Amino acid sequence: MDKKPWEYGPLRVCANGRYLENAGRPFFWLADTAWPLFHRLDVEDAALYLKNRAEKGYNVIQAVLAFRADGVDQNIEELSDPKYWEKCGKMMDIAQDLGLYLALLPCWGSYVKDGMVNMGNALRYVDFLAERFAGRPNLIWLMGGDIRGSTAPELFRAMGRRVKERFPGCLVGYHPFGRTSSSLWFAGEDWLDFNMFQSGHRRYDQLVMNGWDDASKGEIIYGEDNWRYVDHDHAVDPNKPTVDGEPSYEQILQGLHDPTQPMWQAPEVRRYAWWSVLQGAMGHTYGHNSIIQFYENGREYGGYGVRHDWHEAIHHEAGSQMRFLKDLMTSVDFTNGRPNEARLSRGQGERHEHISVFECPGSMICYDYLGREFGLDLADLAGKTVEARWMDPANGVLSYMGQVVPTPDTVFTPPEKFTSGHDWALVLTVK
Repeated sequence: MDKKPWEYGPLRVCANGRYLENAGRPFFWLADTAWPLFHRLDVEDAALYLKNRAEKGYNVIQAVLAFRADGVDQNIEELSDPKYWEKCGKMMDIAQDLGLYLALLPCWGSYVKDGMVNMGNALRYVDFLAERFAGRPNLIWLMGGDIRGSTAPELFRAMGRRVKERFPGCLVGYHPFGRTSSSLWFAGEDWLDFNMFQSGHRRYDQLVMNGWDDASKGEIIYGEDNWRYVDHDHAVDPNKPTVDGEPSYEQILQGLHDPTQPMWQAPEVRRYAWWSVLQGAMGHTYGHNSIIQFYENGREYGGYGVRHDWHEAIHHEAGSQMRFLKDLMTSVDFTNGRPNEARLSRGQGERHEHISVFECPGSMICYDYLGREFGLDLADLAGKTVEARWMDPANGVLSYMGQVVPTPDTVFTPPEKFTSGHDWALVLTVK
């Protein structure tokens, strides 16, 4: 039986400050978003969901212990019910048995915004959690919860420090508001082990929608270019890894609130994953509109145009395709890799025409969302054997195309696709 990741050693930041590892064993973060897992599901359904995700290659589940959001409202009084915490413990046991980390938020950000969690009770709440769950090997903690750090910075700092004290050995991050990053408020702080950004759910043309969730003055706005957040975080907080903790979810309204808008589909969801990872993110977090609220047909709640029962949604396209990226990255020496756009000799473009290039010892990976021709400067590889393969991100199949002659402008033309999307990954092996 395969060892669980923490059995190699506790989860830590690599020496280069870019990735995670278990005692030298690289850990590629592949998370699914299950915010109301503990509140909405019973133990039996949780076991079904967690087993499905583990078999698809996910190794982190993002969930909230006290959850409130549009369409899903957990009564704070429930938190005093011992049966609720017993249920949480049983679900944590299942995740541990399956080899899954749980990236847990003590509470959703709205509890802080409304004053229900404050400087008077926050540390007692962390202590309460520690009395029940400290010592579990598969916990990661996230402060925040879809909220700007500027809302209550000292509170989040205090909670983060107390979590580090009461859960020794656990990594701590911060889940921010849409189109922001934890690095905007907490760069360089010792309680924060890694940064997390939320690239969000808006198109390029939806940057300003005159809504309550528009960006505030001074915040970074990159539209769909989530790879730019990776560059931003590495520039302002160079010793910490980063990850897109909330990109556009599969089957959610573009822009979230207008029911006349289309839904984000699998090719677009793949793009967010490949773009950020090949820019140097420590992994990626996937989400599905039905699963982030565990929507069930016929129930009274449901937001953002949700239309699929979560029991169906766990089988949807993009959710099954994330492992192909993980499998490819873990097949190469990714923790010693870096983005290298300078390799492109032609074909780079703006927005959806952006081409990602990631280089690590013995390998190079390029992602071409639109399937356009591009060129690479491979002149320095002259005299070496360079094998080329196309990989379809929709099915993970590697298709050998032979050896290529390294030149200052080696041109690659992706094959035509007849199924969903036009994206291709080029995988070069250098011997």
